[in-house]
Amino acid sequence: KKMEPLLLVPIGFGILLINLPLGGLMDYELEITNTTGVPSKVISIEVDEASRVEENDVILQLDSGELLAPIYGRVKEIKVSLGQEVALGEVVATIITTAQTPLPTKPVGLLSRIFQYGIMWQVIPPLIFLCLGALTDFGSMIANPKTLLLGGAAQFGVYFAFFAALLCGFSIAEACSIGIIGGAEGPTTIYVTSLLAPQIIGSTAVACYTYMALVPIIQPPIINLLTTKKERGIYMKPQLREVSTTEKIIFPI
Repeated sequence: KKMEPLLLVPIGFGILLINLPLGGLMDYELEITNTTGVPSKVISIEVDEASRVEENDVILQLDSGELLAPIYGRVKEIKVSLGQEVALGEVVATIITTAQTPLPTKPVGLLSRIFQYGIMWQVIPPLIFLCLGALTDFGSMIANPKTLLLGGAAQFGVYFAFFAALLCGFSIAEACSIGIIGGAEGPTTIYVTSLLAPQIIGSTAVACYTYMALVPIIQPPIINLLTTKKERGIYMKPQLREVSTTEKIIFPI
């Protein structure tokens, strides 16, 4: 019962990595093209591969003008040579940057690979389900099947969060992803969001697990409000039968 709040550790670590873009974790690749308006010839190359450039530094000299770096970064590759004819729109160099920019960049850092092959390829979400399922003890539910009805409360939370998200202006796909948070389903939230609205997967994952981790903080004042100290001191003997290991194995199968 304490395992889901522990998932905040890797989520928080991921957020830390995103906000500390070091070591190639959050690198973006930007292609520099011939934007002089006409086909041109390379007169001189002003930078070397792996060299640092600042915004508006000259990268190439063409016979029709200069090509400037639109953003700071590191030169990854020079794709042309001296005297070469460069067509209009042809890529002449690539720059690696960590800046968040509206320019048409392509993520190439480590986190983009994890996101692409782990989340978009549907590898990590099923693993989360598998691990949580292996850690979950269904003994009390098997001993008292009536507790299955408590699942209805989760469905109410899903619908409430879904319609609340729609009223806040989110799209249908985003509202569906946010709605799963209302059922306190962390892995399901990540899985559904990765399919419907991957652009908000970070926000929904953090929101879901944060509010679940706050349950131990929220519960005590509510319990104190609804019960007396004497009632809380009553010892109740366990009334559920012992569930065998065989039952626990057969149930999920």
